[in-house]
Amino acid sequence: MNAAIFDMDGLLLDSETICLNTFIEACKEVGYDADIAVYLQGIGCNQERSKQILIEGHPADFPYTEIKKIWHQLYVAEAYDKPVPLMPGVISLLEKLTRANIVLAVATSTSYELALKKLENANILHYFGVVVGGDQVEQSKPFPEIYLKAVGLLNCPVSQSIAFEDSVNGVRAALDAGIEVVQVPNLIAPSAEVISWGHQIVDSLAQAEIGFLS
Repeated sequence: MNAAIFDMDGLLLDSETICLNTFIEACKEVGYDADIAVYLQGIGCNQERSKQILIEGHPADFPYTEIKKIWHQLYVAEAYDKPVPLMPGVISLLEKLTRANIVLAVATSTSYELALKKLENANILHYFGVVVGGDQVEQSKPFPEIYLKAVGLLNCPVSQSIAFEDSVNGVRAALDAGIEVVQVPNLIAPSAEVISWGHQIVDSLAQAEIGFLS
């Protein structure tokens, strides 16, 4: 392997829980009982796709604009204005890959500028030679475009790349790009269908079995 590509939220950073909790709080503030199962379908997608999922998954009276305004304010205070905690095993794995001369990238559905800020706040931006944000591709995860763009910028073939993901949408994107995947599920346990895809599924990055690092 020559390249490793990481999702960011929920995989490197413990931010998916923050995002869900601030969404729930925003819904409460406007007095709306949102469907969390619908929300979870959008994990791993960019902002536009997540918006579409939320609107289409709720009745016509769903006050998306009002909720989004409050949600954004709450999330920024927790995830942009201060560092988000790292997920278990992040630094150890990044260090091992760096020592093995594996080039590293981030492929995140978060917008590019905000991704840079979150990675810098967490003091891990320096590990990555490439960062691709969700606003830099036409089609969000689960489409493979963001992974194909990342390997292209790394100048590495997909056959020599490995992806690390937490969400089903992200796993699907990487697999459809032809990239080997290690999944660390966060808010959603993998279904029987997802397990049948045959990729490696572990409880944390610290448990990932990566043969070329042995």
